[in-house]
Amino acid sequence: MKEYNNILKYEKDLMMSILSTIFGLFSCNAQSNKFESVDVATFAKVIADTTVVLLDVRTPEEYEEAHIGNAINIDVLQESFESKAISILPKDKKIALYCRSGKRSKKAANILAAKGYKIVELNTGYLGWIEAKK
Repeated sequence: MKEYNNILKYEKDLMMSILSTIFGLFSCNAQSNKFESVDVATFAKVIADTTVVLLDVRTPEEYEEAHIGNAINIDVLQESFESKAISILPKDKKIALYCRSGKRSKKAANILAAKGYKIVELNTGYLGWIEAKK
């Protein structure tokens, strides 16, 4: 009976350890999501402020095709994205960023927010911007 109780205690301890690890991972992930995801109208207001840095995180080819005026282009899909962004973007200014549809910009926003940047992300991307006739 004592051996059975020891097995139950071990299983309980193991389960608690696993649950603690899972909750810890989720809480770390939630902390890196400290950026604001906004609609087109709000994004337009944000970038009207000339102190805001506008960042296009699409490929150079997409950027060359068309982009929002005055945007800096740093491709989030490149391994060098983080180092380039850190070397170019000022930490004391708000960064407004976008991609084509909103997926890559969320990835970039997470990376930059984790580094301490204040980020505003266009949730519908450049496609939403065009659809709204901006």
